[in-house]
Amino acid sequence: MTLSNAVLARHTDAVFASWAAHGLGAVVALLLVLAVRLRTPDRDEARLGAGPPGRAPLWFYLGGIPGALVVIISAVAVNSELALAGTVALMLTGQVVFGVVSDHLGLLRIPKRRITGMDLAVAGCVLAGSVLIVLGGA
Repeated sequence: MTLSNAVLARHTDAVFASWAAHGLGAVVALLLVLAVRLRTPDRDEARLGAGPPGRAPLWFYLGGIPGALVVIISAVAVNSELALAGTVALMLTGQVVFGVVSDHLGLLRIPKRRITGMDLAVAGCVLAGSVLIVLGGA
């Protein structure tokens, strides 16, 4: 998907590529919701396993904003000197580092967990591999 967004961004711009990806995703999600609603006649039955009824906190819906920004930034980065491999390597590095930090701080309602030597070793290997990919491609 990153490559597809980058190609679209090369022919238009990064913001349009992000809107196209998220717009298409929204249309598909709407079609899936409608299909499930038509197939499940009883609304109470559709809620089974969905947790207690009620509204999710508004900040839960903010996840789309960073997602859209990631699509824009990755489309720009792929079309730069980093290319696709460097962009993906840096994304993986960011995900590993964020995962370790969020585990340690207990972010996003997850239980807190101490950072171990293995966590640091994994993050270091991913970072070292990313540096090799980015600098080796130059």
